[in-house]
Amino acid sequence: MSIVDAHVHLYPPEVNGGPGAWAAARGEAQWSRLATRQRKDGRFVQTFPGVDALLRQMDADGVGRAVLLGWYWEKPETCARQNAFYAECVAAHPDRLAAFATVHPGAGEDSAVAEVRRAHEAGLSGVGELSPHSQGHGLDDAAFRATLEFAGEWGMPVTLHVTDPDARAYPGKVETPLEDFVRLAREHPRTTFILAHWGGLLPLRMPEARTLANVYYDTAASPLLYGEDVWRRFLDVVPAERVLFGSDFPINVYPRIDESPNFARLVAEAHRSGATALELAQVMGSSARRLLEGAVRKNEPYTGHGA
Repeated sequence: MSIVDAHVHLYPPEVNGGPGAWAAARGEAQWSRLATRQRKDGRFVQTFPGVDALLRQMDADGVGRAVLLGWYWEKPETCARQNAFYAECVAAHPDRLAAFATVHPGAGEDSAVAEVRRAHEAGLSGVGELSPHSQGHGLDDAAFRATLEFAGEWGMPVTLHVTDPDARAYPGKVETPLEDFVRLAREHPRTTFILAHWGGLLPLRMPEARTLANVYYDTAASPLLYGEDVWRRFLDVVPAERVLFGSDFPINVYPRIDESPNFARLVAEAHRSGATALELAQVMGSSARRLLEGAVRKNEPYTGHGA
């Protein structure tokens, strides 16, 4: 089984050299609160590997491909820089890495769509991880809506950040009402959504969400949020073909056990879940590959997001 991790983050070299100082200089305080904070024992919540270190960890833990997700940055120019960096990563390692583009609604409708189009033409195959709630923009923001429509037209999956309404408070946490995601899925039926972090258990809390065929869920950061029983509880109500393995690497999701982040421990947890062989094959790779292959080829002409 070739494992695909549908939720990995990676940052340009200038970020890795001094994340806190970089964020302060560029006005990315929200990211800094989440990504550079320390746990009670003094260790940081995540590390900042380069692309070569990521590939070595993937090789060590048996991950065949990683989907690099952007971030819900506060500045449009930061989004553009991350997208350009990801394009370099995908061009250098097309067999190992895929990547999603990120945008800021504050860029305006035309600029946001143009940025996603540039990223798509450069080889990026999806959009996300987006969080309009974190960026201070409503669901009816024109740029956000146009981005979703563009993604739907081009078969680009859209990963959205979701927080569980009952999850403990932590620095930088932003509430994301679950009913918002049901509304988005219904209003954009051509767009495929991937709701991160088990979608905040959306289909368990709102049974009507189970019928949304354009909604998928990833398992990112699962051990930090839920017990191992979440796998079976979730797969009992959502088809395995709509659940994607995601780690949230390079966050250390087992801080009480591991000194540094890895993929292997979460892979092992998935195998202990009681999922059938078919369910595991779907969750651990085949469903993600299907979504990635569904994106329109980057050299096909774009007819306009209103067409």
